[in-house]
Amino acid sequence: MIQRNLRLSIVLPALLSLSLLIPMSGAAFKAETSNAATAWTPELSMKVKSVGAARVSPDGKRVIYTVNEAVIAADKSEYLTNIWAANADGSDAYQMTFGEKSSSNPDWSPDGKWIAFTSSRSGKNNLYLLRATGGEAEMVTDVKSGVGGFAWSPDGSAIAFTMSDPLTADEEKNNKGKDDSRWMDENVKQTHLYIVPVTKDANGKREPRQLTKGNFNVGSGLGSGGYDWSPDGKTIAFTHVKTPKANDWVSADVSLIDVASGVVKTLAATGAAEREPVYSPDGKWIALTISSDPPRWAFNETIAIVPASGGAPKSLTLSYDEQPSLLDWAADGKRIYFTEARGTMSALYAINVETNAITEIEKGKGLYAGLNLNHSRTMFGMAKQSNDEASEAYVTRADNFAPAKISNANGDLPKLPLGKMEVVRWKSNDGMEVEGILNYPVNYQAGTRVPLLLVIHGGPAGVFTQNFAAGPGLYPTATFNAHGYAVLRANPRGSSGYGKKFRHANAKDWGGGDFKDLMTGVDHVIGMGVADPERLGVMGWSYGGFMTSWTITQTKRFKAASIGAAVTNLMSFNGTADIPNFVPDYFGAQFWDNLEIYRQHSAMFNIKGVTTPSLIQHCEGDLRVPISQGYEIYNALKQQNVPVRMLVMPRQTHGPTEPKMMLKVMQTNVEWFDRYLGNKS
Repeated sequence: MIQRNLRLSIVLPALLSLSLLIPMSGAAFKAETSNAATAWTPELSMKVKSVGAARVSPDGKRVIYTVNEAVIAADKSEYLTNIWAANADGSDAYQMTFGEKSSSNPDWSPDGKWIAFTSSRSGKNNLYLLRATGGEAEMVTDVKSGVGGFAWSPDGSAIAFTMSDPLTADEEKNNKGKDDSRWMDENVKQTHLYIVPVTKDANGKREPRQLTKGNFNVGSGLGSGGYDWSPDGKTIAFTHVKTPKANDWVSADVSLIDVASGVVKTLAATGAAEREPVYSPDGKWIALTISSDPPRWAFNETIAIVPASGGAPKSLTLSYDEQPSLLDWAADGKRIYFTEARGTMSALYAINVETNAITEIEKGKGLYAGLNLNHSRTMFGMAKQSNDEASEAYVTRADNFAPAKISNANGDLPKLPLGKMEVVRWKSNDGMEVEGILNYPVNYQAGTRVPLLLVIHGGPAGVFTQNFAAGPGLYPTATFNAHGYAVLRANPRGSSGYGKKFRHANAKDWGGGDFKDLMTGVDHVIGMGVADPERLGVMGWSYGGFMTSWTITQTKRFKAASIGAAVTNLMSFNGTADIPNFVPDYFGAQFWDNLEIYRQHSAMFNIKGVTTPSLIQHCEGDLRVPISQGYEIYNALKQQNVPVRMLVMPRQTHGPTEPKMMLKVMQTNVEWFDRYLGNKS
């Protein structure tokens, strides 16, 4: 459900709910050849590569980026990431790392002479150094539990990194002897900050030193590291939470640690969640984000600045969506860059810390991801895609935002037709304006009625954006369009990108106003003369799965449904998920205080009489939405003789993390709707 990694989602920024972040990848297999292909298929979509981590060198002359692709063979199903380099004008692009293990998260040293990255080629995820001119990479750390994120010191003499507490010798022994029982919420492995020198000591070694110690977890709980060096290299500002559990993101505070002594002092600690500290260029200020107090799972926060010497935070102007993703300070120290969802697109802004004025730098020309400034704060690196363009690496000057493509990772994709895409808007029952993305069938003829597939995002605070239609995804838009379907991806109330009021409008009302938003959206496409009202399908994952399971209990207008990782019973979900505070926050009560509201808004308590043929897809290792939620609705439908199948995916978590599993999800969804909507490829 959202793309803030915590939500019930597949969409936006963090770990904020029922969330799913799926690798967008390409495939190293020969299921089809480009020469033989005439239309997009799930197999071809798996060949779309994901490009990320585009970082510009401090002098602005070179760029490093990652290319992620799927490796599918008889004995393999994994994603492989490698580092590429190119000149800032896109010339001389070449692959820097090779092998069977991924190399990820590359970053330039402040002097531009070295590239640090992480890789599990040694068995554990470790930190490596590679000369910027190329050569063999050298392993810098040799840790027991794996390096998380890292950051160069300003002078390039050291690298800070995060690592979770390793197993003790006794724990390793007990695990091998299968004496591995555990107590819930006890002996929690926390993540801490470490520092490792770049230069070897007299013994030819680089010994990491643990910086933070104590019963807290470094990181924001929202899928990000959340720490930054002061410009003089003497202090690190860092986010910390009570534990690494997703449910504890609300406890985020920011502290400072003296690198030499290890002394920690509090910078920001209130009932709100404070996170993502970033030092100003002169080191006098620290920018961070502060949530509402108390923090809400529907999420809203502001950017604030705090004197580095300590003091009360000064909140800046609220952004449009009140979900700013803080990037960095501008080189002049007067502005702070941030990104945010804006409707079906992403936008880049700058907020002036003196005047509080927000300037929109870029919106509407593509979907940007991984925006970052180089060490000199003169150039941005990013990945960019659009409905008809696959992800590639781009760079631009910070003072003149005009992204130029520097990679061609997806240049070998077949030039296959895509359906026309347009953003559509309609009024819901209560007059609220709702927006969605409509992708037409390939070669659609105006005035022709075609089967319509309604896709519902997760979150609930997710948002559908204009990503590449042929990229791999749970519900493959380009393949559906090639099979003659129109696809409506709606952003009902509760979605991000339309302001706080809209995002909070489904509180205590899941399956109420949001359901009406979706149904009026379907009615709108029927009214456009596009959708055939007798051939409708519905699908969604996580919170989208909740809405799909709810939909089939409220109407029989859909001829088929696909229910993915769905919350089907709010009460049992609340007692088994890894985010037990999520539903009570949205509904204002625990189930023992208001059982009726849980019953009224759960598909399982309204399941009698459902007739819609339903495909259920769920991952066996899902902690966000435990697979028992899928079993509940599967058995209820089966006992009522409703046509139903359930696909169980071992090893996967809140979504498929292996290419073969992703492919299976796409294939079975296409097959299911072809069967029940009477369409043929």
